[in-house]
Amino acid sequence: MYRIAKTLNHNSFIGVEEESNQEYLVMGKGIAFGKKAGQCMQPDGDARVYSLTEITERGNAKNIVKEVSPVSLELASAVLDQAEKEFGKIDRSIVFPMADHLDFAIRRIQNGEQISNPLTDDIRVMFYKEYKVASCIQELLWGRLQIRIDEHEIGYLALHVHSAIEEEKVSQAMEVARAVRESISLVEHITGYTIDVMSLSYNRMMNHIRYMVARAVHGEKLKVNINDYMSVKFPDAFQAAKQICEEMEKRLMLPMEEIEIGYLAMHMERIMDREEGE
Repeated sequence: MYRIAKTLNHNSFIGVEEESNQEYLVMGKGIAFGKKAGQCMQPDGDARVYSLTEITERGNAKNIVKEVSPVSLELASAVLDQAEKEFGKIDRSIVFPMADHLDFAIRRIQNGEQISNPLTDDIRVMFYKEYKVASCIQELLWGRLQIRIDEHEIGYLALHVHSAIEEEKVSQAMEVARAVRESISLVEHITGYTIDVMSLSYNRMMNHIRYMVARAVHGEKLKVNINDYMSVKFPDAFQAAKQICEEMEKRLMLPMEEIEIGYLAMHMERIMDREEGE
């Protein structure tokens, strides 16, 4: 049972849960219609309930709720509903930073401002399912506010969706995407071969580097060492892979295990061999 502390609009209110005396954001279609502060109610099973004790990358949940539009909160919650259909159980506390981002995005669009996200193509490939889920905001935003949102904004929202399904902050996901992009650029520089972001070569390389970065972040280590074989069989690819790993160490400020070089060299060899064959 929740005691209404404040109604935000017809579809949401801030309520105090009677047993815990903690504040929650309660959302549902028409849930606050005609309701006043001080009234008590029990939300039905379709309602979404979010704790306001959450501390997010973009600040305290309680402060975010005060600052953003209730519509932005509803839209963020709707995107998470879509994410739940796609991925199953997710961390819905990401609703607060997602709503905060959406609120700023809506203001930018209404003011005729545009942002550029140089990692949009990389995010779309790297987090394909997350991007697909985030794309539902196009229809939601048009239906609610008659606003068009571009692919760059969707790319940022995709990182929030990713954060909801993985134990990875939005800023970390962005850093991984940036590290992968820079690593791919380094591969292109070393090999002299431009990798199409929509190609299978890019997809394979991107996924390998992505998980290589993830292993570095989580301190995981591969079991089989193929460095000796790769360094003798494909010395050029091995040296190129070594250079990339060293650059990634500097960029991420994380130690890259030496065992990673051989596996990256396998991908480097495929690209270098393709270039020489053309």
